[in-house]
Amino acid sequence: MATVQENLANSLKELQKFQNSHSLAIIKSSEISKVYLARLINNGFLQEVMKGWYISSRPDALPGDTTNWYTSYWHFVSVYARHRFKEDWCLTPEQSLSLYSGHRTVPTQIILRTPKGSNNIVQLLHNTSLLDIKVKNANSIFNEPQFGLNLYSLQEALIECSPDFYKMDEIAARTCLSLIADASDILRILLEKGQTKKAGRLAGAFRNIGNATIADEIIGTMKSLGYSIREEDPFETSSTIVYERVTSPYVTRLKLMWQTMRNDVMKLFPESENSYTDVDTCMKQIEEQYKQDAYNSLSIEGYKVTNELIEKVKSGEWKPEVNSSDLEQKNAMAARGYWQAFQAVKTSIAKILQGSNPGKIISDDLRIWYRELFAPSVSIGLIRPADLAGYRTHQVYIKGSMHTPLSPDAVREAMPVLFELLEYEPNAAVRAILGHFIFVYIHPYMDGNGRIARFIMNSQFISGGYNWTIVSVESRNEYMAALEKASVNGDIADFTKFILSLTNTDFSKNTKIKST
Repeated sequence: MATVQENLANSLKELQKFQNSHSLAIIKSSEISKVYLARLINNGFLQEVMKGWYISSRPDALPGDTTNWYTSYWHFVSVYARHRFKEDWCLTPEQSLSLYSGHRTVPTQIILRTPKGSNNIVQLLHNTSLLDIKVKNANSIFNEPQFGLNLYSLQEALIECSPDFYKMDEIAARTCLSLIADASDILRILLEKGQTKKAGRLAGAFRNIGNATIADEIIGTMKSLGYSIREEDPFETSSTIVYERVTSPYVTRLKLMWQTMRNDVMKLFPESENSYTDVDTCMKQIEEQYKQDAYNSLSIEGYKVTNELIEKVKSGEWKPEVNSSDLEQKNAMAARGYWQAFQAVKTSIAKILQGSNPGKIISDDLRIWYRELFAPSVSIGLIRPADLAGYRTHQVYIKGSMHTPLSPDAVREAMPVLFELLEYEPNAAVRAILGHFIFVYIHPYMDGNGRIARFIMNSQFISGGYNWTIVSVESRNEYMAALEKASVNGDIADFTKFILSLTNTDFSKNTKIKST
């Protein structure tokens, strides 16, 4: 007779058959035996999404944890829709454009368009829902490769989206417009349907982003064929970025996010009249912050760090080659790595204070910081040397976040954009706030993103005469909530106000106040 452990192992083998390339499983109850299903649910390996539908989960997940659902969300939508409607469905033009623009945040409600729809709302996990509406599909459906979602074509989505979309999600709209190479496919759709009002709106949208060529071609072609057309700009504001044709949505999206958010940061964050003229004194002041900075920064990431451990590492008494208890501590590796990275950051800041471009230093030295952060873990075999050889090669998810970080390929397109934005941004507070935020938004590494982001923030703060700023572990929830709001809603105000509340700089005097 099989043991309990053997029965569970057999059930896990069955679950494994349903896993996709991302190790996620979407299961309909009719596809698996009741015995296996019950066993997997009882042991925490499956979580019910709706009646008869389940997703794989972690047995150690706490009640209310959203990570399993947000990680599986887009895969679930794809599998569920295909099961119910075969291929005869697609997302709305607006949601299609959002995905084309590189924005994969989990929406509160997803809408499926299908002739087989029932106009019913299905409640899903964590206050999300799915509505399938009985309506004609897009003329041409594009099956996007990552999740298998059926979308409007980019051109048809721009034509058919609501006029309000250009105001409500300006970044996505501008990003998608910049992906259009020429007017050919757009004109074909407009002429087939005789859509003069939508043609005028699209012409105005292209002219707004600086693409007069496509705007003129739409207007000229429609008029030459006898259509009466009036150009109308659907955006509320003019573009501040010089138009350029791009092939990656992430290039334009990051530039637009930076341009939009920098104005909010400058409104909320006072300029500092201070400057560090004595490099040695500045280095000493930064070093005085190390103990508290290391404790809080590592604790935010979940490492169990004690003041005793920090002092041991700092003083050189941490000797894993002699003391076996030191060697066994993963937390000690993190603490030692933080110390080494902290010293590398100080070296970079010294270069900045000696006249180097603050943003360019990030581009030049970021990999050094990262290598130092994890070198001790490599030395004892906790991670492979190859793991320090560049940006991540796998998709990552942020625990409890509706924001999905960029794909590995997109990371390689996005990081040079971040470096460029930092290099040419004149405002130190903007470099600090947005450098931190955009870095974690991209999430270029498998681990260490939060620690590196806070190093970026402080290097840029120091470059502008601000104090070294410590995010305390006690304020972690507020910190993460502010980052989540910026990632999901594009609103940087809460994060800016939060960081401002932590700074200990008197902006009205030409003096520095030490952080405590």
